Amino acid sequence: MSRRRPSRVAPSRREFLAASAATAAVSAGYFIAPEVRAQGTKGANDEIRFACVGVGGKGQSDSADAGRSGKVVAVADVDSNQLKRAEGAFEGTKTYSDFRKMLEEMRKEIDAVTVSTPDHTHVMAAVTAMNLGKACFCQKPLTKSIAEARLMGEIARGQKVATQMGNQGTASNSLRQTAAFIKGGNLGRVKELHVWTNRPVWPQGGGRPAEAPVPENLNWDVWLGPAGVRPYAAGYHPFSWRGFWDFGTGALGDMACHTFNMPFMALNLRDPASVQATSSGHNKETYPKWSIIDFDFPKLGEREAVKVKWYDGGKLPDQALFAGYQGEGTDPFKTASSGILVVGEKDTLYAPGDYCENGFKLKSGSAPAEVTYTQSPGHFEEWVNAIRGGPQAVSNFPDYSGPLTETILLGNLAVWAADGAEVMGKKIEWDAAKMVAKNAPEVDHVIRPMARDGWKVLRTGGA
Repeated sequence: MSRRRPSRVAPSRREFLAASAATAAVSAGYFIAPEVRAQGTKGANDEIRFACVGVGGKGQSDSADAGRSGKVVAVADVDSNQLKRAEGAFEGTKTYSDFRKMLEEMRKEIDAVTVSTPDHTHVMAAVTAMNLGKACFCQKPLTKSIAEARLMGEIARGQKVATQMGNQGTASNSLRQTAAFIKGGNLGRVKELHVWTNRPVWPQGGGRPAEAPVPENLNWDVWLGPAGVRPYAAGYHPFSWRGFWDFGTGALGDMACHTFNMPFMALNLRDPASVQATSSGHNKETYPKWSIIDFDFPKLGEREAVKVKWYDGGKLPDQALFAGYQGEGTDPFKTASSGILVVGEKDTLYAPGDYCENGFKLKSGSAPAEVTYTQSPGHFEEWVNAIRGGPQAVSNFPDYSGPLTETILLGNLAVWAADGAEVMGKKIEWDAAKMVAKNAPEVDHVIRPMARDGWKVLRTGGA
């Protein structure tokens, strides 16, 4: 292959944007005014000073990447056990249980911020950092809601800061090659796509767990963040929060920023006209055990209209689509629990795995045509290079990860409406420009959730 190296009632949209029009983090007792202008880029030999919000789970590797790329001068985590571990990993770092206090006190001593927390607190941590002129890396999905994703992109563009979402497959040569192959028209017109995942691997489809004493090591109030107050229970921290509507984004939000990533790059899958889902049923407390979601994308530029079907919770595409790939053995093309099928007029492409990490095969058996694509120096390295004045990382907030997150989270509007077991839910008709479900005002609180006092995000400049 030839390769080219890098050269509750929710507020209305009007109320949400009015609040956004004044975005600094505003909280009870914490108001962080924006810097006059965005933080300047760092020179090639300048040390980058990082603050890390969340250092457990994925935050452990994100903060380690920061430590390899500069100096971690401050960390915030609601779990004191994680703070103790971070103190040992990063010499001289300051520790906080509340990221709002960290960003207020350390604003003059940091250049960049990583955000690796549960989905519902992404927006406040990231927006606060960007309004202080700091570069921002935020784990996937970029936000818990569509409106928050739109807001993050607008602020990043206005503040002119280096940004990146943590969907590392974006930097993979295999994913980029596959996307370039499709984009080059080698399958002919793409008619439909099938994308599936083995998630969830945490409990979903049930109710709230039983109340329990708050562990001594956990700051439960800060963990709740913008979500409504509720008693602590085993099963939220540190992982299974993903299955709850108030905190996470379910299987779709967790994995589609990875598995949906390649076709998004290949076909510019933005702004579906409608979404509709079937699920195992749910009580609007947790996401369903499984869901199948239909996305209908209208023609956009040179890309013709295309339909995408998403499957999670063990559901799979019609097995007839796998003819020519199926068989016994450990070959990932025969045993994949996640992957993508792209059905074109000329050929069908199959890429198993979450990140296209195993390459792809064509149903025709033909050898893939050579394609040109830009290689990445590495996912985190792209962001660091942008902080130093290089080009924005591919998965930057305004141009890529914000729109990708909007597309993905639109599917959860359909999941909310598909609360009956194995009954097709209401088709949600989407107006992307107005950020409104035209025929479903009942999902507006999912589009733009209401934050409790002390955790509202407002705009004070930037865009």
